Amino acid sequence: MSSIKLNTLSAFALLVLAGCSATLQAQVATSKEMITAPLSVVKKGPLSENELKRWSHLDLIKDSIPGMSVDRAYAELLQGKKGVKVIVGIVDSGVDIEHPDLQGMIWRNPKEIPGNGIDDDKNGFIDDVHGWNFLGDAVHENLEMTRIVKKGDDGSAEYKAALEQYEEKTKKVIEDKEQVDFLIDVHNTIKKELNKTTYNLEDLSKVSSVDPKVARAKMVMTQILTNAGPTFDPEAELEDYRESVYDQFNYNLNKDYDGRKIVGDNPEDIKDKYYGNNVVFGPDKEKALHGTHVAGIIAQIRGNDLGGDGVTNNVEILTVRAVPDGDEYDKDIALAIRYAVDNGAKVINGSFGKSFSPHKKWVYDAIKYAAKKDVLIVHAAGNDGYDIDKKENVNYPNDSEDNIKEFANNVITIGAINNKYGENVVAPFSNFGKINVDVFAPGEEIYATVPNNKYKYLQGTSMASPNAAGVAALIRSYYPKLKAAQVKQILMDSGVALPSMVILGENPDPTQKPVAVSSKESSRTGKMVNAYNALLMAEKMSKK
Repeated sequence: MSSIKLNTLSAFALLVLAGCSATLQAQVATSKEMITAPLSVVKKGPLSENELKRWSHLDLIKDSIPGMSVDRAYAELLQGKKGVKVIVGIVDSGVDIEHPDLQGMIWRNPKEIPGNGIDDDKNGFIDDVHGWNFLGDAVHENLEMTRIVKKGDDGSAEYKAALEQYEEKTKKVIEDKEQVDFLIDVHNTIKKELNKTTYNLEDLSKVSSVDPKVARAKMVMTQILTNAGPTFDPEAELEDYRESVYDQFNYNLNKDYDGRKIVGDNPEDIKDKYYGNNVVFGPDKEKALHGTHVAGIIAQIRGNDLGGDGVTNNVEILTVRAVPDGDEYDKDIALAIRYAVDNGAKVINGSFGKSFSPHKKWVYDAIKYAAKKDVLIVHAAGNDGYDIDKKENVNYPNDSEDNIKEFANNVITIGAINNKYGENVVAPFSNFGKINVDVFAPGEEIYATVPNNKYKYLQGTSMASPNAAGVAALIRSYYPKLKAAQVKQILMDSGVALPSMVILGENPDPTQKPVAVSSKESSRTGKMVNAYNALLMAEKMSKK
């Protein structure tokens, strides 16, 4: 399932743009050298609109914002240098390859003649000009736990665990459905009172009706807008929330729903691999929102005054549609990785994940295949706020059969941070783990492309992963002789340190202050990806 965090009432509070002050030991770059120095980082007040749109590219020292120092890297390290084009595979929900801000950034298969109905390159995929769509016309899917429960009790521990989680999720989605129906009613009340669909706190302050229903609606929406921050659009955000909840109810957890039939393959047979079509944004371009946003984070055109900027424009985005609205099939992910590798990808972004993986070996074999071909896979850690070192919280796909020892050195797992440096810098929704999360990257309120010429703020480890993948592509562009394993190590070792104490996971009791723990508990490195430091380290490593 896509590792995107949708706003709910519990998540709205995470978006407050408060200032922060912290003293830290941070690894930073000054005078083109990486040093360790004590810093006092103070950011006064909320971010400006321009800062918010590109905060992930800003610098902790210059801007007091924990971005990846991308702008600084371009200004101080990359002037006058030319890199090589790097193909980045996006295994996701599809990409709107016609978006104006992605033009010139889309991979084209040089061996395929468009529209002739012939498999010119003889790879088994007809007219795969810009990639491949392994889902065909399918959009919605069950969660993997739903599929396991549907098969019936086989006496396995996996079935027992799936059933337990299925029952918990079903109970919660029924509660969420009641909540979202209430919020939609509240929103409609305010819309009617103000005679407008979009409103802000100032508009709400003018509501003076003594009608109890209107007064209650004003109170609820005032609380939501106060916590949610300046980018919150009640009409769009509540509709996203409603759609998410109803999709879970109608498709993800519905045992009577079969989303695979339309694809026409056998998902239990890895040898049945030539299926789907070449429409890489799928049957409904709007449903390619997630993948288009991921692609934009990496590659939207820099400096054109449209939307935001990508991390690098020395890339070609190769789209492999394999992630539905629901949980992805292991078969699709395994074949998608192999397809991207076979067509020249040097970095693959995987902003998806799930709790069960019946055919994990197929995916493990694909990861090992990518390792042999020197391809780096950047994967989102997931959005449950869990310690994924615990076996009950494993997030698939991963690079360890026992959740401890890696079987490949080409997978890097990314957690999410927000734009407020301090003990709350790790996004509450982000999974963590000192064994199975490698490093963190910006993943909250990230502004990027979405289908049909639009842009949007989204949050999740789904956004953190492509930020890291963009830096990986930047390194592979300017230092193409470095291997995937070296690029992974650079991203980890060159990062800027998190504060010594951080709060991890969602707070289960809002009435109690969460307890901060050592940042060593957060990940293998306790660091945040930094493009400036990474390029300096890549320069030194390439000379060796």
